[in-house]
Amino acid sequence: MTQPWYLNIAEVPFSRYGSYFAFTYDTKQQLLLRDVHGGDEAPSTLFTMELVKGGQAVPYELEATETRLRIVHKGHPSEYAELCIGDEDIVQGRAQEVGLRLTAVKTRYDSLMPRGTRQWEYHVYAKEIKLMISVLDGAAHVEAPWRMVGNESITLWLNPDEQTCDFAIESYKTVWKKKEYDRYEQACERVDRHYAEWLERMPNVGEQYEPSRRLASYITWSCVVHPEGQLTDYAMYMSKNWMFNIWSWDNCFNALMLSGRDPELAMAQLDLFIHHQDQSGIYADFINDKFLSFNCCKPPIHAWAFKKMRQQHDWFNQPEVVARMYNSLVRATKYWLLYRRTDDSSLPVYTHGNDSGWDNASIFHEGMPVEAPDLTAHLIRQLDILSEMALELQLEVEAAAWKQHADQLYALLMERLYVGGRFVARYQPEDRIIAHQDSLILMLPIVIGYRLPREVTDQLVLGLMERFEAAYGLCTESHASSLYKENGYWLGPIWAPVTYLFIDALQVNGYNEFASRLASKFMKMTLIGGMAENFDPFSGRGLVDPAFTWTSSVFLMLAEQYAAISEANA
Repeated sequence: MTQPWYLNIAEVPFSRYGSYFAFTYDTKQQLLLRDVHGGDEAPSTLFTMELVKGGQAVPYELEATETRLRIVHKGHPSEYAELCIGDEDIVQGRAQEVGLRLTAVKTRYDSLMPRGTRQWEYHVYAKEIKLMISVLDGAAHVEAPWRMVGNESITLWLNPDEQTCDFAIESYKTVWKKKEYDRYEQACERVDRHYAEWLERMPNVGEQYEPSRRLASYITWSCVVHPEGQLTDYAMYMSKNWMFNIWSWDNCFNALMLSGRDPELAMAQLDLFIHHQDQSGIYADFINDKFLSFNCCKPPIHAWAFKKMRQQHDWFNQPEVVARMYNSLVRATKYWLLYRRTDDSSLPVYTHGNDSGWDNASIFHEGMPVEAPDLTAHLIRQLDILSEMALELQLEVEAAAWKQHADQLYALLMERLYVGGRFVARYQPEDRIIAHQDSLILMLPIVIGYRLPREVTDQLVLGLMERFEAAYGLCTESHASSLYKENGYWLGPIWAPVTYLFIDALQVNGYNEFASRLASKFMKMTLIGGMAENFDPFSGRGLVDPAFTWTSSVFLMLAEQYAAISEANA
């Protein structure tokens, strides 16, 4: 293993690949053992945790590496409890010269019952899971008074005699299978090896960006959960802070990062949505172990993502993989063509800001549905890629049809949404141009720069530099706009996926210097704001959720492509 590197678990949860367990230090200065089953609408806290000495809670310091969490009695380094998640469903721990007290954050029916010598089963109704809590060596004390239909309260005091105590907490759905748990050291060594192998596969960066590399590598590793319920394979969640689901455009950026290192895991991020694809062709908006939602969807960037994945690894070029992806993309594309426009002579629409991924962008402030140029541009590119794939699969008639659809949409885009030398959005019910035209989303037609006249792409690039570029990248609402809002979600802050879409489009269309500059700004920003959900464009401060996977994935991809250039210019 590499040298210890400490996490701030007030921002970045302590977890591991495949696990639904997570430990967090919350705003009330409590250490929490959490479980992320059920998605981000479900309560996640199982227990609050305290360090106890002489029967009283004592102050402690947290030392969290990627694989071990140590809770140290402040000023007494020999008195501590240490935890690791040695297996995906098993937390193992050791308390040394100090007690560890767990207090359940329970609902009415949650109940704890003895199951054997120094062993208790905890039924967690709100999470639809059970926990087996086993003392492997040492002592424990339990207080769980019963009240008709459940325990009135539940407190587990591990190592009350303050000697040494080894214990395990295992999660399962139905029946616990009797087993001999490994010794604590063995469990820790196993997770150490797993993380070391993951870290070894991450891209190498210059010394300047090593802190960001370590953080991004840990976040992507620790945010994966194992197959269960609706999840048919390992899924990289957006976060284990609050947004513990997998969304159907976030998954593309995580899959892209994984594609050159673990192609099967990368493909799994797309297959999770293909498996649940609706008869209409629409992908679910998000999926977790318990349910999936079709209330909204996400923009059609999936063919672009798959094309880039194919460039990263030959595994994706297997005929059966290409054919399977083609068939799914055909269905997804027909959804937009058939169900998101009124007829063949109209443009597709967003029916909610969430459909675009830009939830509260200014073009959505006047009502729905909206004709947005980014949607049509993404769809044109998807149609062009489908035409290429159809030719590869010797489906010449289909290839020609996709090309014709793309040409028709391109003509409509330029006719309806390119006005006065710039792209606009329209409020479809009244067929009028939306007043607010300072959203970065309106600049995304650059993704079809290969179709646009050069003077149009030049004007888009000039607009990006003059109206949107800030100290650390592209504002999502122009910094000159009256609607620009600090910490305004999509009304100003920088977002990783959008940054990557623009950098990729700029590079593909020959604006290499600008692409490199934006990449360098983004990478430097992560040294200030970490791997946050989004960032202040002028200070680089991380905003909202501080531990996001698509931010981590975008950093790792940019670092691989641009870090040497950035280091040379530093």
